[in-house]
Amino acid sequence: MAVIGIDLGTTNSLACIYRDGRAELIPNELGEFKTSSAVSVMEDGSVLVGAAAKERLITHPESTAASFKIWMGTEKKLTLGKRQYRPEELSALVLRQLMEDARRYLGEPVEEAVISVPAYFNDDQRCATKLAAQMAGLTVKRLINEPSAAALYHRYSAQNGDHQMMVVDFGGGTLDVSIVDCFENIIEITAIAGDNRLGGDDVDRVIAAHFCKENGLAEDRMEPSLRASLYRQAEAAKMALSHMPETVISIQKGEEKYSLVLTNVILRQLCEPLFRRVREVITRAMRDRGRGGRIKEVVLVGGSSRLTVFVDFLEEVFGRRPPAEANPDEVVALGVGLCAGIRERAEELQDLVMTDVCPFSLGVATFSHAGDRKPHMAVLIPRSSMLPASHQERFHTLHDYQNALRFEIYQGEGYYASENLKLGELEVQVPPGLAGEQSALVTFTYDIDGILHVSAKSSGGDYRDTLLLNSNLRLSEAERAGAMERIREIQLAAQGSQKEQLLLERGLRLYEQTIGRRREMAAGLLSFWKQLMEQGSLIDRERNYKWVRERLDWLEAWTEEDPLADGFWYDDEYQEDDTGEDPEEYQAEYQEEDPEEYQEEDPEEYQKEYQGEYQGEHQEEDQEEYPKEGQEEYRKDYKKEYRKEYQGNYRKEDGEEYGSD
Repeated sequence: MAVIGIDLGTTNSLACIYRDGRAELIPNELGEFKTSSAVSVMEDGSVLVGAAAKERLITHPESTAASFKIWMGTEKKLTLGKRQYRPEELSALVLRQLMEDARRYLGEPVEEAVISVPAYFNDDQRCATKLAAQMAGLTVKRLINEPSAAALYHRYSAQNGDHQMMVVDFGGGTLDVSIVDCFENIIEITAIAGDNRLGGDDVDRVIAAHFCKENGLAEDRMEPSLRASLYRQAEAAKMALSHMPETVISIQKGEEKYSLVLTNVILRQLCEPLFRRVREVITRAMRDRGRGGRIKEVVLVGGSSRLTVFVDFLEEVFGRRPPAEANPDEVVALGVGLCAGIRERAEELQDLVMTDVCPFSLGVATFSHAGDRKPHMAVLIPRSSMLPASHQERFHTLHDYQNALRFEIYQGEGYYASENLKLGELEVQVPPGLAGEQSALVTFTYDIDGILHVSAKSSGGDYRDTLLLNSNLRLSEAERAGAMERIREIQLAAQGSQKEQLLLERGLRLYEQTIGRRREMAAGLLSFWKQLMEQGSLIDRERNYKWVRERLDWLEAWTEEDPLADGFWYDDEYQEDDTGEDPEEYQAEYQEEDPEEYQEEDPEEYQKEYQGEYQGEHQEEDQEEYPKEGQEEYRKDYKKEYRKEYQGNYRKEDGEEYGSD
């Protein structure tokens, strides 16, 4: 029984088999490798999948759907004919068609598959993909990130020496960027970034919107068939502009005919907001990579990467035009086919090793102090950690005579736990005692198949663990809307003036944009400023406002630095040291650091030092002991520890050290 690889795409889907020493694409009934990811319900209740269904988008828009992959993992329902379908159900129909094509081509049953997903798919979306496969009768051997599959095939087929490359996967509905380090037979993914709501479909939308604006039409008042026709022409126009200077879009509405001349210059202007988002994703991937050095090769993947305006934009970003792949919309499928061969232990692939990274941070909800009303996320496994990954943290009780510790498990980059995706929860019993006396050691282990194992052992000996197999239950639309409304209400009711609230919101944004030590710095500042807003006096807040703002200014300056500006490409004349860091930059940033701080720290001492700031141990203080100067003492103690940890990040300015009042 064969194991096939499937690239389940937004616009098209492909299947691949590894046999006779190579990855081989599987044709459908039409003899084509690409099957349109479109589904249409016929009048008799039967279902069409593929090119025929895509044709019915114009003629029978009320019973046809496409691009439903973007809704995977949500409660979105699409009405086809007389019935509503979930995105997982429609994807299952596409998968079933691919299975049937593979069974017919291979002459044997197909019940197992490796399926690719966008690298930035969260747990809900990955769960939905597995559910769709189960509905189709497929056992999923592994979910592999699309750019990882592309890197695997490109490295295996090209064999062009040891180097760093960037994979830019611009598909119909999603964008993924991965940094890949290739050394001999090892393919190491060092960083990934993406946007699950950015792809070629968005280009179609801006073209359609421009057409309507220029012709005085209201798109929302168009008949479904006319709107589908417009989008069909928009898609054709963007493809035509890849090999001609201009093209014409025209539609007929009753007796009126509307048209528009579209050029690459106009399309580039229309796509500028989209391309700004592309640059943000590329920049985030470059910042998150685990080592320095320059990129030697950029690999373009996905059908939308063919667009001339997109390649022109990348040339501006990189300073060099990336070469075009012969068939960029087939590379992922071929890589997934190789992965299926590895799963079947093909002899030729036994020495091939590929590592991947965690796309989102994983952690638990925790509180800064007993009076904290909104838990933040304590990250145990940061994003871009190499898989498999494992980490432990100790958390303490908040209240006197607390008899249990409950850990809510989250995935995401938001500072507040509620801004992230909840994966599950775990609770352990602890002996009664004063606040901070009892604790539990929490361990996260995340493997390359996306399986998260969480365990907690309390100081009283109670042990609990759970295995999260992408089985998260999603919120309904009503629950989701209610949660968003509650968040909006809390933000409106937040204490402090607009100036103070702006400082908090700025810190939250910088927390999401940073990683590593800088994220810890942002977390410490947020914890400190939150407590001042909730419990500090107006004088305390005024005294500390400038101090917090200056540190956020420092973080802001770092996020505004362009990692692409100071050399991107790896050339023969470029030399880098063994650390992968720029020696002068490294020295400038850390010359004041105490070398002992880079030695391995004792876990218990480390926890003792940081537990009051952002790792979860929070003991109640006798507020009456510090009726006036309590906040000031807290600030002084905090700044003392803060300077000790981050002294290398400060500079002297106007004769005064950053951090002084």
